[in-house]
Amino acid sequence: MKSLTLLWNSIAVTHAVWCRTSAHQDIKTVSVRSKNEGLSFLTITLPTFASDFERSLELGYVDVSAFLSFKKNGCLPAFLKGFTHLVFDRRTGVLLTEPSIHAIRAIRQLTLLFSKVNMDCKPSRVAKAYKGFVECEQEVEAKRELVNWSSFTRVRTLLFGSAFSRMDFEIYSGNIFPKHGPGATADSLVGNQKYRQTEWPWRLERYFPCGEMILPNWSWFDQLNDVNFLEPGNERPVKVIHVPKTMKSPRIIAVEPTAMQYAQQGVLRVFRDCIKGSNLDTFIGLDDQTPNQRLAALGSLTGELATLDLSEASDRVSLDAVSALLSDHRHLHDAVMSCRSTSAQMPSGEVIPLAKFASMGSALCFPMEAAVFLVAVFVAIEQDLGRPLTKQDIKSYLGRVRIFGDDIIVPVDHVRSAIRQLEAYGLKVNERKSFWNGKFRESCGKEYYDGMDVSIVRCRRSLPSSRRDVQEIVSAVSLRNQLYSAGMEDAAFLLDGKLSRLLGHFPIVGETSPVLGRYNWDAVSSDTAILTVNSIPLVKGWLIRSPIPINGIDDWPALRKCLAGLAMPARDEIATSSDHLRRSGRPRAVDIKLGVGPSGF
Repeated sequence: MKSLTLLWNSIAVTHAVWCRTSAHQDIKTVSVRSKNEGLSFLTITLPTFASDFERSLELGYVDVSAFLSFKKNGCLPAFLKGFTHLVFDRRTGVLLTEPSIHAIRAIRQLTLLFSKVNMDCKPSRVAKAYKGFVECEQEVEAKRELVNWSSFTRVRTLLFGSAFSRMDFEIYSGNIFPKHGPGATADSLVGNQKYRQTEWPWRLERYFPCGEMILPNWSWFDQLNDVNFLEPGNERPVKVIHVPKTMKSPRIIAVEPTAMQYAQQGVLRVFRDCIKGSNLDTFIGLDDQTPNQRLAALGSLTGELATLDLSEASDRVSLDAVSALLSDHRHLHDAVMSCRSTSAQMPSGEVIPLAKFASMGSALCFPMEAAVFLVAVFVAIEQDLGRPLTKQDIKSYLGRVRIFGDDIIVPVDHVRSAIRQLEAYGLKVNERKSFWNGKFRESCGKEYYDGMDVSIVRCRRSLPSSRRDVQEIVSAVSLRNQLYSAGMEDAAFLLDGKLSRLLGHFPIVGETSPVLGRYNWDAVSSDTAILTVNSIPLVKGWLIRSPIPINGIDDWPALRKCLAGLAMPARDEIATSSDHLRRSGRPRAVDIKLGVGPSGF
């Protein structure tokens, strides 16, 4: 805790100098409240301050309901008053005509620095998150009979008709190439062992015949005698688990069975290939977040684009929504539904049926939710236009509508209709993280005010206390270099001292170096550089080792893996090393080893 507050203090002093104010009283407040309230003050209370601050930027004034966890000095909180006075009028609380961009960035940096530290939540918060998962499921089920999908299906045809027809044909033709992902599965198969599947739901057989999907060829058909073909009532449910997100609440995800995950990846490939290069590629992002970030910057400058954020986005996309999305393309629809898990096992052991399409963990969750959100937005636009949409209308919104997961960009003129329509389909817009009135915009991890980047550096893990804290060391090195690159050199130097004591060797490196080291505006110093015979600059330092677990396969599963790699496009090549049949899966541990590596200069 002390090391975190010292880091906060250093950053506060730096920003106070930049803003020509003082952070002395703020440092005292953080010291006292951290001691009294513990880590939750840094990780929960301060981020709540940030949320109220961003909402005030959106409203254009400080509402009386804001900053309730802090003493007030007139209309503004006494905490960080040296910074807030540069943004809001201290007497009225109204946003200044020309607020300080430096102060806006400073307030966000000081209140959000520890907002996403990867630490376990209290058991009560974990239990609350699981309860919320079940309640969300009940709400989705209750909403099913109340939705009218007529406008949705008409707009869907305009947007996706051609692409879905291509997907439908590819699936009908059997051009599906499933693949195994690196993640966990509900049946606990990892790495290479996923190629020796012994469970296969009967529902998959029509579009994903077991013999063609898991065998090298039909000469191995006798291996199917070892496969347990599961009837719908006996299928393995997804396994609901939690993973760290913030100390306020964990993230709830669902781990899919191996067979389902395998088939989903095949449909995902078809989806990606068929929208690539079309207008849909401009409206929907599956990999690249930067278009959303650019549009958020533009929206903050011109005020013409809004950024919307959805709460529990994945868990609120209903099965009915995806069914309505795909209903006119029978093969695509049936293939997607056949590889969708229909039930979930809670940590208590209880198995519940799913009214949602899929939770996070399904390979099809992300693309299907994006498609549903896009259709909902254009239904809203059609309602505002007061006439049926045309394809020309849709083209006119290129560069003004963009979906990436639950981050949505829409024109401000249609934002209210878009919110109403999204909520009509059972979704929930998080208005505290959605912006369209002021000059603040946020999308895909980047934030802007009046066209200026006010994004911040975040601490992702607690600081290390020994060399055994490998993940914390790696995270601290990354944090140090981000702080240095952002100009917070004193905070970076503070971490230098801690890391140098722990590591012994903490050289100056370039951004491309694999050695754990520190960035510096100066070139690598002669005492840390080692020149090889080929004059390639090397440095001595700690190298990250992430050994891939031994997880060998042989016989027909090994042949299947090799043949599958040959059949897939080069970007999805499975065999990533000559040792891939002996080692596979995600590393179970991260280690560091002292050695010599390229300096990056």
